[in-house]
Amino acid sequence: MTNRLDGKVVLITGAGSGLGREASQLFSSEGAKIAVVDIDGDRAEQTVKLVQENGGDALAITADVSKKDQITAAADQTAEHFGKLDVAWANAGVISRGGVPSVMGGEQVLFEDLTEQDWNDVLGVNLTGVIYTAQAAVPHLKANGGGTIIATSSAASFLAYHDISFYSATKAGVNGLVRGLALDLGPFGIRVNGIAPTHGMSPNFLMPAGSPVVGQSYEQIAGPWEPFHSPIPLKLNRPPNLLDNAKIALFLASDDSAYMSGSVVNSADGGTLGRVGIWFPEDLDQPNPNA
Repeated sequence: MTNRLDGKVVLITGAGSGLGREASQLFSSEGAKIAVVDIDGDRAEQTVKLVQENGGDALAITADVSKKDQITAAADQTAEHFGKLDVAWANAGVISRGGVPSVMGGEQVLFEDLTEQDWNDVLGVNLTGVIYTAQAAVPHLKANGGGTIIATSSAASFLAYHDISFYSATKAGVNGLVRGLALDLGPFGIRVNGIAPTHGMSPNFLMPAGSPVVGQSYEQIAGPWEPFHSPIPLKLNRPPNLLDNAKIALFLASDDSAYMSGSVVNSADGGTLGRVGIWFPEDLDQPNPNA
């Protein structure tokens, strides 16, 4: 069976940890050559080592996606090193200051106390960084006669989470950008899609710079998994994980989605985004019907 990404060169930002690291290994196993881009050069090198240990080909590049010159240089370096660029995945993301308490505990910051710098920090990576990554990739994709751009959005672009309004706003902007670019770049054979993870994501992007890479999802590190104590409508006997999201991105990067553009896919949501947000008595302490 042919690997789904044979012969393709893929650039992934935020690939030093979390979903980006998981996807780098998955995409490599499917035949791709990977440009591992991260603001933390040591993390990028660690991801490259993991790819190479499994027989893959990868290049570590240190770049801040909020700096146009840096991500442009990263795309150029990728094309020069591997001879081309087929897929650019703008995956890097950061949470707004004060947003951590809603999921892990941390500094409490009222909305009215957030600063202009707080906004610019989140905007710079989560939306401006996606724009810059796409702009850096497009000349190389056009030179190929087409290609693929993927952007990482979030469930927070559709529904509200406590204390991360800045983050939510930038991710909603990503969704609009995906639709707009799909229209503008379609004539060049360039597809643009996004993924909006709900579950199965790493806590690393909530942690201070230099923190150890967790390599697991929130749900995996929370303790023994009991699906009938979870608000996720889909009840499986394992928690959602990074690979669940990476596999959706693999589909979008591959020719399996050749006629798909302008979509943002709710990845690894287990039906969460499809239900009303109100909790009913039957949602609490559900009995396992299979017991």
